[in-house]
This record gives sequence, structure tokens and C-alpha cells, in this order.
Amino acid sequence: MSGPAAGTADAATTTDVVCLGESMVTFLPSQPGRLADVPSFGRGIGGAESNVACALAAAGHRAAWVGRVGADGFGDHLVETIASYGVDTSAVRRDPVRPTGIYFRTATDRGTDTHEVAYYRAGSAASAMSPDNVPYEDLLAGRILHLSGITAALSADCLALLRELTAPRPGRPLVSFDVNHRPHLWRGGDADASVLLELARRSDLVFVGEDEAEEAWGIVGAEAIRAALPEPAVVVVKRGSAGATVFSGLRPGPRSSNAGGAGDAAGGAGFDPDTVTLVPALRVDVVAAVGAGDAFAAGFLSATLRGLPVRERVRHGHLMAAAVLTVPGDLTDPPARDHADRLAALDDDAWGRLRLGPGWTAADRAPEEVHTP
Repeated sequence: MSGPAAGTADAATTTDVVCLGESMVTFLPSQPGRLADVPSFGRGIGGAESNVACALAAAGHRAAWVGRVGADGFGDHLVETIASYGVDTSAVRRDPVRPTGIYFRTATDRGTDTHEVAYYRAGSAASAMSPDNVPYEDLLAGRILHLSGITAALSADCLALLRELTAPRPGRPLVSFDVNHRPHLWRGGDADASVLLELARRSDLVFVGEDEAEEAWGIVGAEAIRAALPEPAVVVVKRGSAGATVFSGLRPGPRSSNAGGAGDAAGGAGFDPDTVTLVPALRVDVVAAVGAGDAFAAGFLSATLRGLPVRERVRHGHLMAAAVLTVPGDLTDPPARDHADRLAALDDDAWGRLRLGPGWTAADRAPEEVHTP
């Protein structure tokens, strides 16, 4: 079942997706081991929302990233690197006092007990984002506004900003919200759970992992997650190796009054209430798991902008995640659109036989050379 593409404005002049959030310089280890034992690190960038913007721009969409960085060399590096992917960074603000955030991580998977991350982001420039210092005209200029729960955890001002952006308003773009529960960022207590639930319920399109819903809210199972999020037009429940379940339909929640905007993009009249779509995950030879969730969101949003059916939206999410899973870093070039479209259109049996490994996105390699049954 297909729904209309996002928005109705002039496609030649409108930004497709605006992503708001903190991006940091990340230092990646030269070898496995404890942070105490790693002798050197390579420099990269990290940030859920800027990852989504970079992936969308690389896929041919008009993407913008809005954030706040320090007036320092790390801020220069972030803005220049993100812009190099084709992302519009013109609305990024520089803080003359607060620094750009940085962090160090180990080479192990984030879900293992041996994974270490050392953040140096307290008091960062991004944590000072507030309703008083962001460029609203840029944030609301796109067909989709993409946010995440990470920003809400940075400071009280950042939380106030997200509450402002998710509030109902005339002409509000489709609000996409990735729950991105990061317990270590919150200041203790159960406030994080209630805040994330509040923001998700005020959004139009929500991405949430089955595992993080259980951790944050004590909710088990996709149906129970949908029951806890009755307002969003689309709820995407990520289920790891089991794939994803999407609940889509017209809902009575806090929609924009912009007819043909947020409601249409999230599902609109093209969806029957509570349509449930289950899409299996791909088999992937994983090189590194970091960044896959952001890539999945980018793939789903890309297909949403194109008005593709829900099944294809999820499949494009899986494909873009597979591109990142088969490289060492958080970002990589996605598969060419026609290549991804061919794979997303496979019948269920052929989709289930795919296995993707490093190099599968190369444009000069035929699918049978990179996928094994």
C-alpha cells in the first residue's frame, strides 16, 4: 500500500529533510582493546542526526543539518566534513564560548560489555541550543523535520527546544522522531522515559527499537509499543535480526494543520487505519554495527519522500543500514538508487535469500556477484 510523498511545496526549491542535533568529533581506535591500551586514534565525525542528513544527501536528496558547534578547529572539521556529503550547513551556529563536543570509543560493538565510550560533551556548544537561539525559519523549511531523543537529553534548554518543535502548529512539516534512548546521557531517575514517550507521541513518524522500548518504558512487543504510541501516523518498530514492523494509519494525534503536509507524508489517506506491515531483515556480513540505526532511518525517509509503499520504505531502510554495516565507520555511500530499487522490489523468497557483504554497493558489480542464496 502506498502513500503520497512528503509535502506539496515546490520540489525545485524545498529542502527535503532538515535534521537537528549535536554532531561531535569522534576518535576511533587504531586497534581493538580497552581505551587505556589503545595507542592512537583516527578522527571521524559522529552524530545521529547529521548521520541521517549525510546519508540522505548521498542518496540524492536535499538535506540540511542544523546544529551548534564551537568556534574551534573541531567545529570547523565537523561543518566542513558534513558539508562535503552535500548537506546544507548554512544554518549551523558557532558558539564563541562553548566547545565542540568530542568522544572516544573502543572498536567493540556497542551492545557488548567490553564497549567503552568516553564523552567530552558536557557544556558543549550543542547543549546550549534552545528555543531562543535556533533559526526557526530553517528548521521549518523542509518537508520533513528529523529529531531524536539524544538532543532532549543534552540539557533543559535542548528539551524545551524539542517540545517547541513537536508542538502542533500551522504549516508544521512532518516531524520524524527517532527515540534513540541513551541512558548514560540522562541525569538520573525516570524522567528520560516519560520525556521520550511524550516527544514520540507528539510526532508524526516514530522510529523505536524493540529493545529500547523495553529498557525505557518496560514495554514488550510491537503491538504494545503501538498501544503506547497511539497518536503518530506511522510507528516503525525495529526488531533487530527479526526485521521491522510498521504500524501506519490516520490517527487522532497532534497533527499539523497544513493539509497535504505532515499527515500526507506520514501516511495520509493512502493508508487504512492500523495497517501492519512486517518486513524481514537482510542477512548481512557485519563489519561494524555503529550507525546502522541512523542509516535505516535515512533509507526509510528517502523512500517516504518518494511516496513508495510501506514495504519498500522498510526495505530501503534495511538496504541503507546494510551499506553501513559492511564498512568500518558510521557513514558510507549508499547503493545507487536504481540498484536499491531493484533489490527492494524482489519477491519475498528472493529477498530472504539475499546475503550482503563488504563491497555489495559497488555500482560496477552485478547483484549475483555480491549476494549469495
